[in-house]
Amino acid sequence: MFIFGLSITLIFALAFQVAPMLIRTFAPGLLWVVILFTSVLGLNRLFSLEREEHAMWSWTSAPVDRGTVYISKVISALFFVLMSEILFIVPFFIFLNLPANFSFFQFSLILFLGTGAIVSVGCLISGITLQAGLRDVLIPILLFPSASPVAIAATKCTESLFDQKPMTEWNFWFLILGSFFVIFGLFGYMVFNRIVEE
Repeated sequence: MFIFGLSITLIFALAFQVAPMLIRTFAPGLLWVVILFTSVLGLNRLFSLEREEHAMWSWTSAPVDRGTVYISKVISALFFVLMSEILFIVPFFIFLNLPANFSFFQFSLILFLGTGAIVSVGCLISGITLQAGLRDVLIPILLFPSASPVAIAATKCTESLFDQKPMTEWNFWFLILGSFFVIFGLFGYMVFNRIVEE
């Protein structure tokens, strides 16, 4: 995931050498495009072990709440995606020559909520497509439209943060981001049992 994110960052950096003044304008959107595509790679492998080892029967018959399994999958996927983000965030700013004169706490919070919302949706979709034949194709097809409000809200928050606007001007987008994280997390926890049974 890290190598993929780094490769896309390098491509963007080379493409914007012609117009360096546009980099700061497009940087928030580019960042979340990289995060979204990187998340897809991780989500494609989320249930791969259960599928390859045909372990679904033993997993579903275990005396454990399926919602807990969903939460554990979200936490593990969120951990790996955040680790890859931490690794390519620094090259992202270096290659695109972006100033880092903003609140790192707010930036970290936006990254966490945005990535958490994407992963929450992605884990749900990954569970739905577990037995599908074209699973690797279906996950991005279903994820991109579902996660587009999250990507838009995260891009707006990041753009306002990079422009050093006060949080009162973009707290609407920040609340949308947090709401999606909580709503999709709770929804996935409640319906994952039914998804696994189907």
